[in-house]
Amino acid sequence: MEMNELLKIVVDRNASDIHLVVGKPPVLRIDGRLDVLDFEELTNENTEKLMKSISSEHHQQKLQEMGGTDFGFSFGDIARFRVAIYKERGNTSVAMRLIPMKLLTFDELGLSEQIKKLMYRPRGLVLITGPTGCGKTTTLATMIDYIARNRDTHIITIEDPIEYYHTHHNGVMSQRELGVDVPSFSEALTRALRQDPDVIMVGEMRDLATMEAAISAAETGHLVFATLHTTGAAATIDRIVDAFPTAQQEQIRTQLSESLVAVVSQQLIPRTAGGRVASYEIMLATSAIKNLIREKKSYRIISSIQTGKKLGMKTMDDSLTELYNSKIISYEEYITRCYSVADAEAKAGEGENAQ
Repeated sequence: MEMNELLKIVVDRNASDIHLVVGKPPVLRIDGRLDVLDFEELTNENTEKLMKSISSEHHQQKLQEMGGTDFGFSFGDIARFRVAIYKERGNTSVAMRLIPMKLLTFDELGLSEQIKKLMYRPRGLVLITGPTGCGKTTTLATMIDYIARNRDTHIITIEDPIEYYHTHHNGVMSQRELGVDVPSFSEALTRALRQDPDVIMVGEMRDLATMEAAISAAETGHLVFATLHTTGAAATIDRIVDAFPTAQQEQIRTQLSESLVAVVSQQLIPRTAGGRVASYEIMLATSAIKNLIREKKSYRIISSIQTGKKLGMKTMDDSLTELYNSKIISYEEYITRCYSVADAEAKAGEGENAQ
């Protein structure tokens, strides 16, 4: 089997990922579920050959030294992939994620006009959160593309690896890749402040230094976008604060309350008709929510989101209820993904009665 053949299957079947693991035929992920291809089981010799066909000597060396490496890979002009190569029981394994060539619009993502208005903010921190594989990168790419098309700004992105290639449009676009252009997120953020940016996009706030640098950049007059692997606005606030030493936490709460603009949490859910759809929790940093952050009352944020519907805020459960009552997702998916099962069951019953 050849890598080109496998990648063409990924594109043709619109799979999100392909896994190459010794002892198993190639496996696709389609609409969140695994699908084993009708090929022979892979051997270590197979996977080594397939891996070497798409990776440079630099990444092959990193695989031997570090046990794993990540990079972006273009499949001609057909598609682009995020590649993760890693060692497993001494064997070589490959996981590749398909990056859509076409950027989606806010409408296609299901994001409101209120979120679009945030793209014009002169400064502040916008966080996109959710589990791995929930579409955070796609959401960020849509936001960055929108700003590039509609504002004359210098945008700096810091990514590991670069996934979507952006064009300059009305401003200047600088995309920096970890391990190629800069050694770390925190170093890139610190350097970025001297490069006259208007907008900074951080692929992931992985550590304390990166969080600190991102908050400082938002405070000093830049619009900063970043992702976190958290679920919900309240958990996101707690995760950031708890990452800092106890002596700094009060100061970070104050800084965060002043710099935070919004938290958008998302999930990707299988549609009943095939494909996947995103559900969102949207928190906008109102004066009331800023006070809750300062006063260590993040547990009350969900209530503020519920009372802020007119401002464009939405809880994850309300978003899921809308999708279920519109028959876009199944009852099983709805109940599994809601935070409050009792409330979800009651709302589902109301929706059925209304119909």
